[in-house]
Amino acid sequence: MADIERTRTREREPADKTPYDMFMRLRQEFHDRQSRGQIVVGLEDREYHTTRQGQLLYYLNSDIYKNTPLQDWRVFTHSLIKQSGKHRHQGGLVIYVIEGKGWSIVDDERVDWEAGDLLLLPIKKGGVTHQHFNADPGSECHWIAFSYMPFFDYNASEFTQVEASPQFKG
Repeated sequence: MADIERTRTREREPADKTPYDMFMRLRQEFHDRQSRGQIVVGLEDREYHTTRQGQLLYYLNSDIYKNTPLQDWRVFTHSLIKQSGKHRHQGGLVIYVIEGKGWSIVDDERVDWEAGDLLLLPIKKGGVTHQHFNADPGSECHWIAFSYMPFFDYNASEFTQVEASPQFKG
């Protein structure tokens, strides 16, 4: 008699059969996030990443974190060690300086800032090229940025990296 080998497999989740099924599933996931998603996002819930822009920590980023109610917002802090990378996008970004002082070059114009200041990147056709600098690279310099992603999508904003941060080794 031949030996019979049995393999136990897990049942898969039912696949969306139609675009309507997918829509209904996504709406239910949205509703679940809105009613049961993470309300307080603590510093210990996130980690800094060295990117082409510098040391960033994302509190809200729907590409990474799917469990928060506000999936349309991108909120991140930047630990500005010496200088950020230089990049261009449509503008419309709000930056609040938490600690330190420095300056930004916005379309070749220097603007100085310090803790407690709010930077408003202008909305301009063709985008805004900008880069940020810590006035005292030996001291702490942090800011937090807020961007409403539907605005970026509506304006077909592109992100173009012009120059990488000196910390980036990629």
